Amino acid sequence: MPKQVTLKLKPEEAFDDEVLMQLIAKTLKIFRETIAGYRFVKQSIDARSRQQIWINATLDVFISEVVQPLALQTYKLQNTHKAPKQVVIVGAGPAGLFAALQLLEQGIKPIILERGKNVKDRRRDLAQLNKYGILNEESNYCFGEGGAGTYSDGKLYTRSNKRGNIEKILHCFVQYGADESILYKAHPHIGTNKLPKIITNIREAIIAHGGEIHFNQKVNDIVVENDCIKSVKTSSGNSFSGNAYILATGHSANDIYELLYTKNILLESKPFALGVRIEHQQNIIDACQYHTPINEQRKNYLPPASYSLVEQVNGRGVFSFCMCPGGIIAPAATKNKHLVVNGWSPSKRDNEHANSGMVVQVFLEDALAYFKQQNIKGYDALHPLALLHFQSLIEAKAFEVGGGNFVAPAQRVVDFCTNKTSSSLPNCSYHPGLHATNLEKVLPNFVHQTLQQGIKAFGARMKGYYTNEAVVVGVESRTSSPVRIPRDKVHYHHPQIKNLYPCAEGAGYAGGIVSAAMDGENVAKAISL
Repeated sequence: MPKQVTLKLKPEEAFDDEVLMQLIAKTLKIFRETIAGYRFVKQSIDARSRQQIWINATLDVFISEVVQPLALQTYKLQNTHKAPKQVVIVGAGPAGLFAALQLLEQGIKPIILERGKNVKDRRRDLAQLNKYGILNEESNYCFGEGGAGTYSDGKLYTRSNKRGNIEKILHCFVQYGADESILYKAHPHIGTNKLPKIITNIREAIIAHGGEIHFNQKVNDIVVENDCIKSVKTSSGNSFSGNAYILATGHSANDIYELLYTKNILLESKPFALGVRIEHQQNIIDACQYHTPINEQRKNYLPPASYSLVEQVNGRGVFSFCMCPGGIIAPAATKNKHLVVNGWSPSKRDNEHANSGMVVQVFLEDALAYFKQQNIKGYDALHPLALLHFQSLIEAKAFEVGGGNFVAPAQRVVDFCTNKTSSSLPNCSYHPGLHATNLEKVLPNFVHQTLQQGIKAFGARMKGYYTNEAVVVGVESRTSSPVRIPRDKVHYHHPQIKNLYPCAEGAGYAGGIVSAAMDGENVAKAISL
């Protein structure tokens, strides 16, 4: 039975096995020779002190016994090749994939319909978008196997501790190829370069146990009879039927919201957040967070620094979102002539830039006021797609102001906050390129002004953050879905359509890979056939 110990370590001590062994022995008051091995349970960085950065670590220590391999919580998948019951899952993101794993554990056959391509084929479309500004509306950073998270970083941190078994979700990722460090690091992260193989392994496990995954199958019709879905149809002309239907389409499948709206299936508008991406040199963020320029010795022991910022400006929240240390800004649009940016990092987070969304809360009344200002008719407080159409208008404006080919409108940070068009722009990781302009032309006044004050406040808090060496890139608009698909709080089905199960980010019930996976699992558990 391992003995648990908690240590406060200098960064270099945490990465030196022999030093760590000696510290464990000293803390437990045992001989070094009796320690057979150890395993990290928790690990976090404490950089609050300006004199010394600490690594807080909890370890399981094996004393005079064989080191036991980590016992993973895994799904007990059943063979469903001949299962009499099946569930159609629309979307192969984390919610859809983990719903499928849970259904297989229950002996129910999952049939996943994915509008995009598999992870390998998606890469070619991403290359075309980054190099030539050519967007495949069905295969991009948002659509395709693995969903938006596959090529947008793979962050696994979540605050949704009460929504499900986080540990089981992380163990599943390890089972299919993720590094065990995601189980103990305070802010676990897989990396865009490693996620595709993990997603492929999950797909192969689903298929091996009788599940089906169909790519290039965009759902464009739902057949409803007697308040139940009888089948879904795809743009390729195929029809799929099941005992139940899980809608796990992610937050960018606008056409699904439009389809439900035309079918008079109940929807609700939902607040979201809108803003920009802000990019610094990583060494600026390192100096801000670690309180000193990072020398070569520290680079060997400390990861690229990140940050999480929030501020109230005139009663409205402005906050950082999806911060990517050592990362890249990517074009995340799903519709031509619309511009959206997001960020991602490789597993080593070793790029020279750090970027983060910087966004402002947006409510239905904000969208209605904007429509009135722009003399746009047809919307009132009861229109469930008002915020969705507001989001789309801003994305179209960003594309127009950028000049086309997914070139993004941008300003240096101080220029942005002082309403000055930048005469030049710093080097940026965004491959399609930047166009220097005033982002006041893109952002609604309330978003623009709130961001200006928020960024200045963050600069006062983090020395070096408010600098013209950093750049603001527009727009970051896909923080969450601006639409909620209602569902029963206990049984998870839609209040009108009893065999329709809205799920995860696309339905307004999750925000990230792990919370989406947990919601997919919960929905699958609720389906008792």
